[in-house]
Amino acid sequence: MRAAIAMIRNRLDRMGILLSALCALHCLAGILLVAGLGVGGEFLFAPSIHRIGLALAIVIGGITLAIGIARHGDPRPLQIGALGLGLMVVALAVGHGASEAVLTIGGVSLLAWAHLRNLRLSNCATCD
Repeated sequence: MRAAIAMIRNRLDRMGILLSALCALHCLAGILLVAGLGVGGEFLFAPSIHRIGLALAIVIGGITLAIGIARHGDPRPLQIGALGLGLMVVALAVGHGASEAVLTIGGVSLLAWAHLRNLRLSNCATCD
């Protein structure tokens, strides 16, 4: 049972890393396609996409990073992940544009780092 829970947690951390990368790609593609070519704005900048992505990030990050503290005892991944989520929330509040992209990419980068660190700490009893 313990191995199954660890496997689920590891997969959720990996999913968090993947979603962070997809979010950053979405931001960059949105800026390039809409600003450069003038296409896709109604889809790429749809508020529902941002809300759904943030909700997924909060759920996956909250579950895996909190469980990680219980497993390895290091609060830093949760703290850095929470900072990343905070930047993502602020990005939703500032509206579309360069500042939103910078905040979002910064937030998802911190969140991806937190998931990666959580994976390493959870899978390595002797890691620093």
